[in-house]
Amino acid sequence: MPKSSITRLEEVGEATLAVEIETPQGFEAFPGQFVLIRATVDGNEESGYYTISSPTVDETFEVTVAVDPDGTLGPWFAGRTLTDSVTVEGPYGEVQYTDDGDVLVLASGPGIGPAVGIAERALDTGHEATVVYGGSNPPHGDRLTRLEKEGATIIISDNLGTAVGSLDFDGVQTYVFGFQGFVEEARTTLTDASVDLDDVEIEGFGPE
Repeated sequence: MPKSSITRLEEVGEATLAVEIETPQGFEAFPGQFVLIRATVDGNEESGYYTISSPTVDETFEVTVAVDPDGTLGPWFAGRTLTDSVTVEGPYGEVQYTDDGDVLVLASGPGIGPAVGIAERALDTGHEATVVYGGSNPPHGDRLTRLEKEGATIIISDNLGTAVGSLDFDGVQTYVFGFQGFVEEARTTLTDASVDLDDVEIEGFGPE
């Protein structure tokens, strides 16, 4: 497959990068879907799945990458320049926001990437957005601040149960993005709040 250039590399949190990539020809996707990225690392082909974290994919798109020192592509991205390129396959996944209403997104870790992408797109299409980050000091702080200024509700809390207990889930599409532990906590919390999990779009990133 043809290679796509890396067009922006930005540190957006502790050990977290925003990587912007040239959109391949014919590529169409929505925030929340994911792609397979391939790159040559020390002479070997390595690959990883990353969820789209930009509201659109018109000319470029963004993914949010956790830089795990024991990983392969994360540290590789951290050492890249804008002269490097990758191969993109996809998009994949049924979890996506297609401009169809108000949204409420629960996220943790790099899951804040698709959360802000969905929230931005919701506001851009005239809908309301709420983002709940489970933890403290979330990546993409600047985008979260801008979203709040534009009318989104942003909640950052170490107590997911308390945060969710204050929310109204009527008439909104709910999403969950994060590593396995957070996803399980979110499932329990939403069930305790009488939310039908069949109505929730959930994407887990595997063990942290």
